[in-house]
Amino acid sequence: MLKIYNSLSRSKQDFIPIEPGKVRMYVCGMTVYDYCHLGHARVLVVFDMIQRWLRADGFDVTYVRNITDIDDKIIKRAAENHETIDALTGRFIAAMDEDAAKLGVEKPAYEPRATQYVPGMIAMIQALMDNGLAYVAKSGDVCYSVHKFPGYGKLSGKSLDDLRAGERVDVAVGKDDPLDFVLWKSAKPGEPQWDSPWGQGRPGWHIECSVMSDALLGEHFDIHGGGADLQFPHHENEIAQSEGTHGHQHVNYWIHNGFVRVDNEKMSKSLGNFFTIREVLERYDAEVVRFFILRAHYRSPLNYSDQHLDDAKGALTRLYTALKNVSHHPLPITHHLDWHDPYAAAFKAAMEDDFNTAEAAAVLFDLANEANKTHDKQLAGLLRALGGVLGLLQRDPSEFLQGGAGESAFAPEQIEQRIAERNDAKKAKDYAAADRIRKELMDAGIVLEDTPQGTVWRRA
Repeated sequence: MLKIYNSLSRSKQDFIPIEPGKVRMYVCGMTVYDYCHLGHARVLVVFDMIQRWLRADGFDVTYVRNITDIDDKIIKRAAENHETIDALTGRFIAAMDEDAAKLGVEKPAYEPRATQYVPGMIAMIQALMDNGLAYVAKSGDVCYSVHKFPGYGKLSGKSLDDLRAGERVDVAVGKDDPLDFVLWKSAKPGEPQWDSPWGQGRPGWHIECSVMSDALLGEHFDIHGGGADLQFPHHENEIAQSEGTHGHQHVNYWIHNGFVRVDNEKMSKSLGNFFTIREVLERYDAEVVRFFILRAHYRSPLNYSDQHLDDAKGALTRLYTALKNVSHHPLPITHHLDWHDPYAAAFKAAMEDDFNTAEAAAVLFDLANEANKTHDKQLAGLLRALGGVLGLLQRDPSEFLQGGAGESAFAPEQIEQRIAERNDAKKAKDYAAADRIRKELMDAGIVLEDTPQGTVWRRA
């Protein structure tokens, strides 16, 4: 049985869906005012992997990942750029879709945008006021009164006293309690605004996910995910909003992926170690980046460095080389995996243990080693099929081995020409010339391998 680490219980639990055979999952997506960065890449890939495994495990999955298309950062950036909010968000949604597609991320069933659900947000805020959990502050904002919700802090594991001890918000902003959070922001000149019972304004950030998940998955659903940075306050506030509105449990399993660090430091623009997905993909093949993310367990910290990306490239190259060595023709994708096969069973056991892709990847390497030794096409087909469950190993091996980001100055036809010249030199027994050509190509990042079928090449 699938076990999932539930952030709410802080333990691994057997996964039992609300409706047998079906999974409803909501993941907090991007705030679209800039290009996606490495942290976003991890969220995209991790939850894509989770929904892929749930489907492979036989579940019918409804996957929702939202888009935040209105908030303070978006308003500020649009003003700085002298462009409309729609133009800004539309541009970066398109960029996000491009980045996600390159990383092999499948589109969710639904991608709701916050601005499409403002009437629902107003209705939920009114319900919270009717339930005595929200109030109009002196500033004109509508705020949630956290001390009136008994379960506040259960996701982060902190009491209100603990949270207040670390709170630095000035009470003078008009809230009853520094921890109270804004549900509805009163209108400011030049900002987008909607009519509401409390006057013109716009929704706060936290309310959008409660309303969109309600609308598309219902008041009670199976899995809610996102980055570890969202556990508090965003997800804590979602629980308070949804359970405060409906009076019952909101989500059964909360899943949070770990942080991304760069050379063992927190990624930040101030440290100069901030990388967008696009910048990384200029240097590394997108499948290498996906493999790098999935080689680590999703809850563990992920340390980005050139060395780790190079290691991931070398490891993925070994897997593709095994596929190429067994067959010089594209291998069929096995659509119906036999989970009783020892390798498939080991892979499944790893994935059923809280989506342990690190252990699942180890099974792929064991399988590749055996396929290399035996030249068994069935093993190679199984390697390709299991890789496909993770969104890997679906390209023609030669395309991966001979292409990708960071290519050398040699074009494929030039490499083939140099190989022909090397073969001529070897026939003429001019081994010094043959060695010079091999070294010239090696220095340019081109590795030659002499096989019974002839000389093949790949990029180092």
